[in-house]
Amino acid sequence: MQPSYFTMSDRIEKIKSFLQQTPNDLFLNHALALEYVKAGDEASAKACFEKNLAFDATYVATYYHLGKLLERVGEPQQALVIYEQGMAQAKAAKDIHSYSELQNAYEDIAD
Repeated sequence: MQPSYFTMSDRIEKIKSFLQQTPNDLFLNHALALEYVKAGDEASAKACFEKNLAFDATYVATYYHLGKLLERVGEPQQALVIYEQGMAQAKAAKDIHSYSELQNAYEDIAD
């Protein structure tokens, strides 16, 4: 039996179909955003990340990836804001690992 391989487009469509059933699923929105990043669709990725933050600002993983996206599209000042917000959320959640990643990303562009 051969393994089943999905194209990027297939994965995006599959995640979208799951989101029709649970539109505010943070994990699925995050996964969709990451697929859009891989596809080079920065605008759609940004929309998914922003949807996550609007629905639940405590979803710490979103801050790092949104910040990196903003850096790539030439918005370093906005990335700094996102990293700061993420550090505050990570600190409140006592998530030392995420705080450290966000702080490192912040310091990389703040200098």
